[in-house]
Parts: sequence; structure tokens; C-alpha cells
Amino acid sequence: MTAIGHDGGQGGRRDGAGGGAGNGPGGTITTEVPARLDRLPWSRWHWMIVIGLGTVWILDGLEVTVVGNIASRLSEPGSGLPITDAQVTGAAAALYVAGACTGALVFGWLTDRYGRKKLFLITLGVYLAATALTAISFSAWWFFLFRFLTGFGIGGEYAAINSAIDELIPSKYRGRVDLVINGSFWLGAMGGSLLSVLMLNTDFFALNVGWRLTFALGVVLGLVILLVRRNVPESPRWMFIHGRTEGAEELVAAAERRIEDETGRRLPEPDKAITIRTRKSTGFLEIARTLFRAYPRRAFLGLALFIGQAFLYNAITFGFGSILVKFFGVASGDTGYYFTVIAFGNFLGPLLLSRLFDSVGRRPMISGTYVLSGVLLFITAWLFGNGWLNATTMTACWCVVLFFASAGASSAYLTVSEVFPMETRALAIAFFYAIGTAAGGISGPLIFSDLTASGVVADTALAFSIGASLMVAAGLVAVFLAIPAERRPLEDIAEPLSARAAATSASATGPAGG
Repeated sequence: MTAIGHDGGQGGRRDGAGGGAGNGPGGTITTEVPARLDRLPWSRWHWMIVIGLGTVWILDGLEVTVVGNIASRLSEPGSGLPITDAQVTGAAAALYVAGACTGALVFGWLTDRYGRKKLFLITLGVYLAATALTAISFSAWWFFLFRFLTGFGIGGEYAAINSAIDELIPSKYRGRVDLVINGSFWLGAMGGSLLSVLMLNTDFFALNVGWRLTFALGVVLGLVILLVRRNVPESPRWMFIHGRTEGAEELVAAAERRIEDETGRRLPEPDKAITIRTRKSTGFLEIARTLFRAYPRRAFLGLALFIGQAFLYNAITFGFGSILVKFFGVASGDTGYYFTVIAFGNFLGPLLLSRLFDSVGRRPMISGTYVLSGVLLFITAWLFGNGWLNATTMTACWCVVLFFASAGASSAYLTVSEVFPMETRALAIAFFYAIGTAAGGISGPLIFSDLTASGVVADTALAFSIGASLMVAAGLVAVFLAIPAERRPLEDIAEPLSARAAATSASATGPAGG
């Protein structure tokens, strides 16, 4: 390969017509960009990406937890918002979920079409504006509208950010980084739980002020993230597939120079090149054919993983407060402290187990965390059904279950973001996220609300058993269908559609360039 005039940077080669000077869709190019990205050692450049993109999960956890915890305050006379508790936890929660599902699909399609960077800036902007306007809510319809739009922005974040992270992080670190970032949702949940205790204390803030300041703090945190995110680059993989070859080469070369200056060592030469036919966009029909006709086993795996974790989480978290109050006599004002402990267990799972997904491997770790968490929830249901638990031991059991379940649930996002071709990645993430979120946010509450609220021990044990069954079933699917994607380049896990197009063109017309 020929150099492009940058130290440490290897150039791309353009064959055939179209685009001019290495840019524009329609031509065929050969590039080493993926191999160059994957052979990079960990550096400050990668930390910038992780901090700029990953911290939004903390905001998501903060959002979801805060709204659940302030529901009773919003419905109190004098809150400044004429709304009922049931409307906050029912209609507003459902609209947030609907917004997240819709936003994921809309922004997922736009991300694959217009680029990762444009969309992860736009989606955060939508979140910030909607959250700020939620803080000044004066009526139920206003609150509902901007809860939907907040979810719309957050859902778009999942698609834009997961695709960008996987395409920028070297293959040997991809699993652990993805898991820890997705698991950081629970840091936000911990913060949201403790923050609501402070903000709802009328000794510090007036009845109609504290909940508004809670949303305003989310805006402040989001603005800080936006400032960092402005420095995060576009995905070079997306760039060269969409004909912006020179930009991709220059971006990677700049990162290589920076890392060589940081480490004081010259990077090894890349060991592989890929030939692709550049394109402007990928249509919905081609994406659907790719997901369900070319990769039906992977699509079924993604559905199983997302639905399994959604039902397990709803079996526990949907009614955890009422379970503690009804069965163990915990004061309703103290349930937030128990939730903080549960959230901490959720974060520790991905944090401590994530390296094993890159070393031991995807298949044993995905199937293992799913099956083990399901079995542990079955045991919890049995202990609870026999009356052998109290509030403390019940919380401890939940923590152990969710320690493994959280790593498994995070691996579901990792799986669907790496096992499909690059041109479909963001929309694939969006599709499976929407399915999982809908299952968790719509089907889950419909099934579990009566069971966990009935006050009957057997009903709650049944709710646990349903969630455990689906989690174990998903783990067994992973035993047979999970892809050994650890430490492998994305292009080896799923060949880009653009590479197939280039190969088809070459076989039909002869070698490119004669």
C-alpha cells in the first residue's frame, strides 16, 4: 500500500471510476483502515471516545430512576404540576418507552445514512432540549410530550453510539468496553436514586422546585458531555464505505501519529486490506433481507437475548418497591436505599466480568451469564416462596442475580452491534433495542404488575419464575447460536455488503482497473 504523506499512516488505493480523488460513492477502493484501527494500543484517544460517547448511559439511568422516585412528589398538591401518580408511572412511563423505541428506529436509519457523529450530536441535543422543557412542565400534556421526546433522544443515542464505539475501539478491547459502557446505566440509576432523596427533601428545596432542579441537573450533565463529544471523530469505517476515503485515511493517520507520540514507539504495519464498493446509503429492504434472510440465526439470537433480559429485569425491578413494602414492612421512603444497593450490583457485573468476554469468549460468557442468572432467580423464587428471606437477604439475592444478569444484558447490545454488516449496524441495534424495550416496557408491566402487587407470595414467586425461564431459554439459544466474535475484526464477523458488491463487480467485469 502507498503512503499518503503522514507518519505511521498507510494509504488507501482507489480502483475504477467514480468519486474523484478517493471521494464519492460508486467507485471501488482498497483500504487498510479497519486493520489500522484494530492494531492500535489503548490510548488517551480511546479514552476520549469512551468518555464522550459512553457517559450518556449514566444520564439514561438517572432519567429513568429519578422519574420513578419523584412520581409521588409530582402528584402532591403544591408541586406545580396537576398530574396523578398513576399518570407519571403509567402514561408518562409508557410514552418515554414509546419515544425510545421510535427514536432508536428513526435515528438508527439516519445514523447508517448520514454518519455516526452527526447523529450522536443531534440525539444528545434532542435529549437536552426535551429534558430542559420537562423541567418547566406546567400541565400533564406538556409533561407527557417532553417525556416522549426525552425518550426519543435517548433511544437514538443507543443506535448512534453503540455503532460508533464498536467501529472505533480496537477488536481486542471491544467486548469489555461495550459491556462497561452499557453497564454504566446503573451508575446513573444509583445517582438518580440518591439524588431524588436530596432533591425531594423540603428542608432544602420547596415542594414545586426540587423535582424541577432534578431535571435541570440532567441538562447540565448533558451539556458537559456535549462539549466532550464535539471532539469525538466520525467512524472511519462509515466514512470510507460512503466514499469519504481521504477523510478516513487522514483521521486514522492523525490518531496513529498521536498514539506514536504518546507511546514513543512506532506502530506495526497493518496486516490486512479490504476492497469495497462505496455507496451513498442502504435501503430498508436490503437491511431487512440482510438481517432476516442472510443472517436468520443471528437475528433469532438477538431477539432471544433482548427479550430474555427484558423479562428478567421486569420480574425484579418493576415491583421491587412494592415487594419490599408489602412483604417485608420496609417504609416506602426507604426503598430508594435498597435500590441503590441493587444498582451497584448491576454495575459491578459488567465491570468485573467484561474482560472475560474478550478472553474466555463470547459464547461461554453470554450463555453462562444468562443461564446462571436465570437459575439464581429460580432459587430466589424458591427461598422467597418458602418465607426464608427478609428485606436484607432478598436484596442480597437480587444483587447476586443481577450481577450476572447485567453482564448478560449488556452483552446483548454488544452482540447485535457486531454480528451484522457495517451498513446495517445502527439500524440493527435500533431494531433489537426497540424490541427489547417494548417487551420490557409494555409486555413486562402488563404481565408482572398484578403478580407483584397482589400481596400473594405465590404470585410474586411466579413472576420471578417467568423472568427466570425466559432468561435461561435465551442462554440456551446462545449456547448454540452465539458467535465467537472475541478479538475478531468486525469485517471478519460479518462481511460488509459493500465488500460483497465489490467482489460481485470484480467477478462480473474482471479485476478492477484492468
